[in-house]
Amino acid sequence: MNNAERADPTTHFDVEAVRQDFPILHQQVNGHPLVYLDNAATTQKPRAVIDAISDYYLYDNSNVHRGAHALAERATAKFEGARETVAQFLNAPGREQILWTRGTTESVNLVAHSWGRTELKPGDRILVSAMEHHSNIVPWQMIAEATGARVEAIPVDKTGTLDMEAFESKLKEGRVRMVSVGHVSNALGTVNPIEQIIQAAHEAGALVMIDGAQAVSHWPVDVQALDCDFYAFSAHKLFGPTGIGVLYGRRELLEAMPPYQGGGEMIQHVSFEGTSFGPLPYKFEAGTPDIAGAIGLAAAIDYVNGLDRAAAVAYERVLLAYAEEKAQATEGVTLVGTAAHKVSVLSFLVEGTHPNDLGFLLDQQGVAVRTGNHCAEPIMEQYGIPGTVRASFSFYNTFDEVDRLFEALDKARQFF
Repeated sequence: MNNAERADPTTHFDVEAVRQDFPILHQQVNGHPLVYLDNAATTQKPRAVIDAISDYYLYDNSNVHRGAHALAERATAKFEGARETVAQFLNAPGREQILWTRGTTESVNLVAHSWGRTELKPGDRILVSAMEHHSNIVPWQMIAEATGARVEAIPVDKTGTLDMEAFESKLKEGRVRMVSVGHVSNALGTVNPIEQIIQAAHEAGALVMIDGAQAVSHWPVDVQALDCDFYAFSAHKLFGPTGIGVLYGRRELLEAMPPYQGGGEMIQHVSFEGTSFGPLPYKFEAGTPDIAGAIGLAAAIDYVNGLDRAAAVAYERVLLAYAEEKAQATEGVTLVGTAAHKVSVLSFLVEGTHPNDLGFLLDQQGVAVRTGNHCAEPIMEQYGIPGTVRASFSFYNTFDEVDRLFEALDKARQFF
C-alpha cells in the first residue's frame, strides 16, 4: 500500500506535493534517503522561508526604525509587517502585544524576571507541570529564589496526563500567583487541557503563561479565545528560522511590567539624571533585533496559512495512529506517554537497548530521531528511565517513513 492508500481518505492532504516545498527532505544521509523524525526539536524550512530571508539580505538589508533611506524603510515595513502577521496568527487584540524574543526560553525568562521580580513575595506559589521543558522550570526557580516564592509541580500520571484534581487542590491551598504550563509536552506529546487550566487558575486569582512551542505547528491558536495572560512560541518550531520567538501578553500586564533589558531602541529619553522607556512593544526590545528572523517567521506563517490546516491536522493524527499501531505490534517496544490527547510524538524504549545507542544506529540508516531526556528530566526521573527515543512527525512525513523507522529498528536490534 502506498502513502495515499494508507491515509484516511477524508483528510484530502497531498503530502507528496507538500514535500516538494522542503528542499532538505530530498537528500541522502549515510547512504540512505533522509527520514527526518525530529520535528519536536526543530522543523524543516520551506523554500518560501529560505527565499524570504535570502531576499532580505540580498535587497533590503538595513537596520530598522532608524535610517532615513529606502533600504531602512523597506526593512522596517517588512519587520513591523511581520509583527502584524504574528498578531493575526494568534488573534491578538493588538500588534503592540506581540514582543520579539530569541525564542520560547527567553519569553519565559522575560515574564519570570520582569513580572516576577516586581510581583512575587515570600510565600507566593508558582505552579508548573511535572512534564515541563527545563525552560519552563528553571526561570521560575531562579526568580523564586530571588523573591522568596516557591515552585511546585502539578502531578502527572503514568500515561503522561496532567492530574487536574491535584491541580485544583493546589489552587485551593491559596497564594498561587502564576501557573505556567506547556500547551503540549515536547517529551510525551500530551496535549494539556489549557482552557480548563486557565479558567481554574483565573478563578483562583492566578495568572497563566502558556508555553506554546510544541503547539503552534499543529493547529491554530487563538489567545483571546483561550483567555491566557501570556503565550510564547519559537519560530523554528513553526517552520521558521532559529533565534527568534514571540511573547504575547495582556496589554495591562505588559504596560505594568518593567523592561527586561536596557539599551537602544527601548527608550523614550535618556539622560544621566534618568531614563524614560518607550511604549509597547519597544520597551522590551533592546538593541538591534533579528530582522531577518522576523521576516522569515512571517513567511513561515504565510506558508502554513496557505495549507488546509484541518486536513494537515487530520493527516498527522492518522500518521501518529499508524506509528502507534506499529509500535504496539513490535515486540520489546514500550511507549512512554500514552495520554488520550496527543500530538504526533512517539516516545518509546526498546528492551535491551539504551536510547542513545539506538539513536546512533538509526542515524546510520538515515533515520533522524531525538534521544535522551528531551530537556524534561523531572518526568523521566518520575518514570525511572534515562530517557527515550522520540520520533516526532510533521505533515510532511509519510507512512513510508514510519515503515522505514520500524525497519531500521529491527536492524538495530539485531546488532544488540
